[in-house]
Amino acid sequence: MIPFRIHTGLVAPLDRANVDTDQIIPKQFLKRIERTGFGEFLFYDWRRLPNGDVDPSFPLNEPKYSGASILVTGKNFGCGSSREHAPWALTDYGFRAIIAPSFADIFANNCLKNGLLPVALKEPEVATILQRAGEIESYELTVDLERRLVTDGRNFSRSFAIGDFQRECLMEGLDDVALTLRHEADIAAYERQRPAWIR
Repeated sequence: MIPFRIHTGLVAPLDRANVDTDQIIPKQFLKRIERTGFGEFLFYDWRRLPNGDVDPSFPLNEPKYSGASILVTGKNFGCGSSREHAPWALTDYGFRAIIAPSFADIFANNCLKNGLLPVALKEPEVATILQRAGEIESYELTVDLERRLVTDGRNFSRSFAIGDFQRECLMEGLDDVALTLRHEADIAAYERQRPAWIR
């Protein structure tokens, strides 16, 4: 997992509430077992017109948001199924942080385990970011996990909450496997003590 400490990036607005995981990555693309290759299908049904052509009105299709690495969106983002492919798709597309008033619990947990930072801010604060991302050319934010702070370097600066354990894992780039391997010596010692017939 890529460590997350301080990230500055272009902001893409998606002013929609209750975005579920089937909209983030539709079910027909859940055939891969790797974590990569999902980015091109992110928001597939919204990014394309019924005839399959790219919809130029969808924010992520607009050239001014090309290369965005921070997504700002509406409340209850990531609701629906618990598919881990949703944060995989967002990460594979290039997002490092998502800012919203609230997140579905399982989705937020999946994000944290995959190096994607969900940042919950108050609705008026998110509305301000959405407006600025739409009006200001190349609008950027800095998400500072070390200080638990979101700022645009101008006149917007807000703190956010995150658990100490989750913060440490993100900052050190530790997923569940890496956390387990911290105890590799103890695991090996335990395995050596087990009777041969159950090894």
